[in-house]
Amino acid sequence: MTGLTPGRRWQPAYSPFQKDSFGEKTLRVLELSVKGPLFGCRMCGNCLLSKTALICPMECPKGLRNGPCGGSTSEYCYVDKSRPCVWYEIYDRAHKFGWEEDLMEVLPPLDWEKVGRDSWGGIFRNAAKLGAGSVARGLISPATRKETIDKIFRPVRQPEWWQGDSEYHAPKSSEPVSELQRRLDSGEFVVTCEVMPPLSASTAKLGEHIDIVKPFITAVNFTDNQAAMPRMSSWACGEVSMKHDAEPVLQMSARNRSRGSLQSEIIGASALGFRNVLCVTGDSARLSPPPRDQMDINDLDAIQMVWVLRRMRDEGKYLDGRELKYPPKLFIGAVASPFSSNPKFQALREHKKVNAGAQFFQTNLIFDIDGMEVWLNELAKRNILDKVHILAGVTTVRSMKMARKLMDTPGVYFPQATFERLQKADEAGNAAEEGVQIALELIARIKTYRAQGIHGIHIMPIGWHDIVPRVVEESGLTKMLV
Repeated sequence: MTGLTPGRRWQPAYSPFQKDSFGEKTLRVLELSVKGPLFGCRMCGNCLLSKTALICPMECPKGLRNGPCGGSTSEYCYVDKSRPCVWYEIYDRAHKFGWEEDLMEVLPPLDWEKVGRDSWGGIFRNAAKLGAGSVARGLISPATRKETIDKIFRPVRQPEWWQGDSEYHAPKSSEPVSELQRRLDSGEFVVTCEVMPPLSASTAKLGEHIDIVKPFITAVNFTDNQAAMPRMSSWACGEVSMKHDAEPVLQMSARNRSRGSLQSEIIGASALGFRNVLCVTGDSARLSPPPRDQMDINDLDAIQMVWVLRRMRDEGKYLDGRELKYPPKLFIGAVASPFSSNPKFQALREHKKVNAGAQFFQTNLIFDIDGMEVWLNELAKRNILDKVHILAGVTTVRSMKMARKLMDTPGVYFPQATFERLQKADEAGNAAEEGVQIALELIARIKTYRAQGIHGIHIMPIGWHDIVPRVVEESGLTKMLV
């Protein structure tokens, strides 16, 4: 460990896009010479250290600025296993020092006009506006110290076009915009299902799979290049779904999107009738087969996506301030990861998504009900269970090959006892049937948490679409109405 940032990646500093004056160059060199060895500073231009426990989040290989991804672990970063997860380290330090609420502020994406330039100049100017005496008195007094520091640093990390905060932002309208939202808001225990997008341009099989699951679910979710592997887009699959009279959930990954493409796509999607959108950070291209995409940093993370879409919907404005005469109508969702790193850390991450505007969660796969309960208890402590609908993720494990893959999937906890149970069934030649029975048992237990924050089941058949009707019927989910 070098300096104040654990597991330094030694990434080069950004270069400015414009010519700087001699004074600006001097200040930049001075700032880098101090913050480089201490924090691994890359000179992003709007420093977030005051809100990230003095650990630079740009050390994250994905460049995430609002918390860990769904694959966070306490042991290592799944993108670069030679390094620790920098966001786990940030959360760990923040909790040790009682700074965890500082992590709740929704932080902006990079301002690429400022990238490569110093942050100190803005800090010094803000301090000068307050006056040396006012700053000195504010810092000396414990009662005003935090407020004074915020006045100095906030304008640097929160540009006018963003203005992120730590508050809960309820939807402007309570009127449901989709059938999924209507059923969840009315108290129904709903079922949604994931349908795998096809590898080719043919939609014949896709239509068949949609027709198989349609009578048993409320909405169909289409993944957006899961595991960073190209398939038919979620948008195109959703269009096919609407033609088959099945309500789609449009999944949008931050991995390959800029803030500009996100805004234009959501306007187009809303015009075409998409109402449910699921914002995900997305798997790293590290999981895809070569040749891989650029593995630099994301322009956005999932929380920033939720923040942008909520403001477009409720404030009727693009990120650049232009007004929207007809804002998009959206039911905004995000992914929750009960088993990534520490449940206490994940609850804070989920809380931040709810504050930003997430109205429903789809969880990662659940195989450990006791662990799910621990996570729910942490959410209850943060008083957010009445502000978001939670759909618990369940799958049917079809083979030992799938079980082994799940054991190594970031963000999924696959208990050894469950693995051994499937292994024994596989030796007897009935692994698939055992996988169905495990799913039915999990659903039966998950349903008992209806009064504790679980509002439905999200089935992820991972290509085994024919099993969905049986799972829904035998689990009694068709009867789970108010």
